Amino acid sequence: MAASVILILGIFVISLVLTMVGLGGGLIFSPLFVILGLAKAEAASSSLFLNLIAAASAAYTYSRKKMVDFSIAIPLIVSSALAAPIGSYMNARVDTTPFLATMSIVLALAGCRMLMPPPKQADEAHVSRSKKVIGGLGIGFCIGLMGGFLGIGGGVFVVPLLIYVLKTPTKIAAASSTFIVCFSSLTGFLGYAAMEQINWHFILPAAVASFAGGQVGSRIMSSRLKGKTIRVVFSLLLFALCAKLIHQTLFS
Repeated sequence: MAASVILILGIFVISLVLTMVGLGGGLIFSPLFVILGLAKAEAASSSLFLNLIAAASAAYTYSRKKMVDFSIAIPLIVSSALAAPIGSYMNARVDTTPFLATMSIVLALAGCRMLMPPPKQADEAHVSRSKKVIGGLGIGFCIGLMGGFLGIGGGVFVVPLLIYVLKTPTKIAAASSTFIVCFSSLTGFLGYAAMEQINWHFILPAAVASFAGGQVGSRIMSSRLKGKTIRVVFSLLLFALCAKLIHQTLFS
């Protein structure tokens, strides 16, 4: 019972902090659930559902504050939502070892990215509407495929690509990311639901904590995006999870 309470509180904190930087929490949930002993498909499906709830909670706040760039978000939503179920299908047909190895690489890259200082605000006027649409469709497909496969929603890829490729200002990129990953998380989760039995007894109470964390995190970020301390703490957590998964891959 005590372990369950601690896990629910952990889900709240993870959702709170990651929605502040444009993520829904799946980046932590999926490897955490694997480490706790869930099968990879169950871990990914639970992670995607919680990612959906946290991201939707944050996206609602951001959209009300007019922080979501829908001209960028909609092309990514279309392609990522279509690709995410394909990633779910791939997960069910890949052995645990390559799945854990892929997850470890993603966590390491994400940890490095979190340590990088945020880029200067970009001038999005230099990016044409056609480039936003075409670039968004291509980026969205890759993100949806990888996010559905790993159960992470894809926000960790969305934010840097929006900033560096589509020249989106940092806060708009983070806010738009939560809106985008709602849909890739939903379709990815539905892909798992069509193939696997969902552990509703676990994910429904966890979803309440994830929703609350998304609300708190988005309200903090909408006034001031937290910087170095959060990035350092979570990069260390990502590296720790990466090390644990590598150990589990090599010695399990």
